[in-house]
Amino acid sequence: MSKKQKTIQKEISLSGVGLHTGNTVKMTLKPAPINHGFAFSRIDLEGSPIIAAKAEYVVNTQRGTNLEKNGVQIQTSEHVLAAAVGLDIDNLLIEIDSSEPPIMDGSSKFFVEALEKAGIQEQEADIEEYVVKEIISYRDEATGSEIILMPSEEYQITTMVDFGTKILGTQNATLEKISDFKKEIADARTFSFLHEIEMLLENDLIKGGDLNNAIVYVDKELSESTMRKLKVAFNKDDIAVKPNGILDNLTLHWANEAARHKLLDVIGDLALVGTRIKGKIIANKPGHLINTLFAKKLAKIIKAEKRNNVPSYDLNLPPLLDIYQIMDILPHRPPFLLIDRIIELSDSHVVGMKNVTMNENFFVGHFPGAPVMPGVLQVEAMAQCGGVLVLNTVPDPENYLTYFMKMDNVKFKQKVLPGDTIIFKCELISPIRRGICHMQAYAYANGKLVAEAELMAQIARKN
Repeated sequence: MSKKQKTIQKEISLSGVGLHTGNTVKMTLKPAPINHGFAFSRIDLEGSPIIAAKAEYVVNTQRGTNLEKNGVQIQTSEHVLAAAVGLDIDNLLIEIDSSEPPIMDGSSKFFVEALEKAGIQEQEADIEEYVVKEIISYRDEATGSEIILMPSEEYQITTMVDFGTKILGTQNATLEKISDFKKEIADARTFSFLHEIEMLLENDLIKGGDLNNAIVYVDKELSESTMRKLKVAFNKDDIAVKPNGILDNLTLHWANEAARHKLLDVIGDLALVGTRIKGKIIANKPGHLINTLFAKKLAKIIKAEKRNNVPSYDLNLPPLLDIYQIMDILPHRPPFLLIDRIIELSDSHVVGMKNVTMNENFFVGHFPGAPVMPGVLQVEAMAQCGGVLVLNTVPDPENYLTYFMKMDNVKFKQKVLPGDTIIFKCELISPIRRGICHMQAYAYANGKLVAEAELMAQIARKN
């Protein structure tokens, strides 16, 4: 049974302080359409630019996972993304009026609460899930950090942390199923070591911290000078070290809270892959750098496999729409009707087919003695499939024409020759609105991807 994508029912806002900027931040979590994924919108900037939560936009991982696109930045994105993944949400728009989401208590707890309060609802589209079939790994030889992804029936994560300090020691944490995120992981707060806090204070890099949003492990002697700086930074009259080696005014939720927070970070960082994962993650000494490097590697693997994963259809079965039914929908006619059958059709995708014969009129001049189907006609055929998809949304398609609006990222991989059968698959990138269809299209022949393109078309009534 297929799983459906999810978003939230209504928008909800929460405010707090950015850990590193010290700015008061308002963040609004908003519903998003199918296939939208996660994205941030900087509403404090002109045009409210949007940055998709994708690994390709990671620019640095100092003090959090930081994204940048066209000069627009998002800092410490991981905690709110972990909350969305932990609640099985697929599509979410995160509006903020600063570069950094509020740190809250240093965990995902408040984001989880807000999302649940907004309500979670299913959408009319199946999820895209990457099913792990073989081991994928990434290792940083310099640090010994390593992430391994292996087959599993659930999305599972195990983290093992070892910072080489007696005060923290070696810790492990495991999440057996994502539905346990709220109970087992969401409340785990961020942590730091005293020597890191000193460095941040000296460089004026931590302006929104207090003892309620970061566990501070005291890994060195606490000098009077440092004590004074901490009191000022955390706005406290007195600071002391607990017997367990952390600064006071904070009680650990779990003895292995550090490992659990690292697990939270792994979930948030791997949200940048952009696809649900069905597999088990084992992360040894994880950190934002190795997490995001692994996310980039996995995203590339998924993209490559998707391109090479040629769909299989039984062409001996009766088509969903034959050529006459297609002509009842599309205004195109021979010799410019470039699809012969529709095999599948839903609200969000369409699959069509064309038999390429030597009798095609374009082979006369393209090319004499070496016939090759023109790439532009392959794109046109994909667009005609998209036309069936969008015209299927109106009750009288015979009264409409379809017009190209845009094509991006067009690539031709293989030649299409006489005798080939081309399968076209088009999937909506965003819901159809005002007759505009924005889709990702693929063309396959002989068990290979031959062309792909991002297309936009619009239908308009005939005059």
